[in-house]
Amino acid sequence: MAGPEREDRMSRVVIGMDPHKRSATIEIMAGDESILGGGRYATDAAGFAAMFARVRPWPERVWAVEGCQGIGRHLASRLLADGEQVIDVPAKLSARMRVFAAGQGRKTDATDAHSVALAATRRAGLRPVAGDQQLAVLRILADRRRALGEHHTRMVCQLHHLLLELIPGGAKKDLSAAQAKALLAKVRPRDLAGKARRRVAAELISDLERLYQRKKAANKELSELLAATGSTLTSLHGIGPSGAARLLVEVTDIDRFPSKAHFASWNGTAPIDASSGDQVRHRLSRAGNRQVNRALHIMAVVQLRTPTEGRAYYDRKVAAGKTPMEAMRALKRRLPRHRLPPDDHRRQGSSNGPGEDTWGRLLAPARPACTPAPALRRSHFPDPPLTTLRQQSQPIPLVAPRAFRYRRAGKRPA
Repeated sequence: MAGPEREDRMSRVVIGMDPHKRSATIEIMAGDESILGGGRYATDAAGFAAMFARVRPWPERVWAVEGCQGIGRHLASRLLADGEQVIDVPAKLSARMRVFAAGQGRKTDATDAHSVALAATRRAGLRPVAGDQQLAVLRILADRRRALGEHHTRMVCQLHHLLLELIPGGAKKDLSAAQAKALLAKVRPRDLAGKARRRVAAELISDLERLYQRKKAANKELSELLAATGSTLTSLHGIGPSGAARLLVEVTDIDRFPSKAHFASWNGTAPIDASSGDQVRHRLSRAGNRQVNRALHIMAVVQLRTPTEGRAYYDRKVAAGKTPMEAMRALKRRLPRHRLPPDDHRRQGSSNGPGEDTWGRLLAPARPACTPAPALRRSHFPDPPLTTLRQQSQPIPLVAPRAFRYRRAGKRPA
């Protein structure tokens, strides 16, 4: 390493932070991993001022905060507002550092701050946190819209439970507030418990009607903000305002993923190799960003309900011998890929030529990946043939061997 670069690295310190709601533990680490100081501070105004007074002797500093998209978001936002440089350290990375560092992997606030500082010092390429106000507003609205959806689901489940006790057989699964009101108008219970159920069900229906209006207003506000960002994610078949906003706020900068395989591994659509011996198979990943995975899953389910290119791709995978879950996983991985028109390539300065496949332009205006296809009949998708392995194997006997039958009966064959 050159002399000036080494001096710059030695003068630059990394402040590892283990954040909590009401406290934050920091450790100041030099470029040679020597510990210069640390401490535990409150997150109120007085504690924040005391923490800044502690790190003032090192003007060239970088704050490494664990979980800037989670519990550390409020502290990262305050640091950015003060003009500080902040990088995000994933919790899994700091956990690995803690396990392999000294201390037998014991977990305390001090060891967590030390592992965060080690990860930021040793690992290059960690994502810097940017103070994008537009994305911050979009995240707040997306979280609010998701909370409204979860509240709606709970209320509908409670209403179904009450209607099942009031109406024989209950109500249908996809029940709106107007349909529930029409069903409840025909119910005239005579006992006290039935009257109480009907009154509570009427209150739930009134709450649902108000919740519908709030969801409608939230969708409208999200749509207007998405239009201001210039993104055309909502033009893709199966993505609404809530899903598009979730993709934008979680992905932020798509160029931080080196390839489409890295992006698939990050969102949990890449398969996991579960082969053993001569058996080669892959299983569905349960890791990755589950919110992005949920948005892609909803998009895939919507496309499977209508005759789209996504449905045709799914049927081709099933016809080739894939199981329905494997075909769904393949479709979810393929959905983020789409082609950009030539104008978008020139505007983005991409190295790909016109018409080439690009994986990492979710945020750029683009043509929908799965546009509605012409009307398709069932004859277009023949039933999947039997796999080659099953065709070549011998038929499985339906009757157990004679010795096994006698063993189960507690006897021995003659």
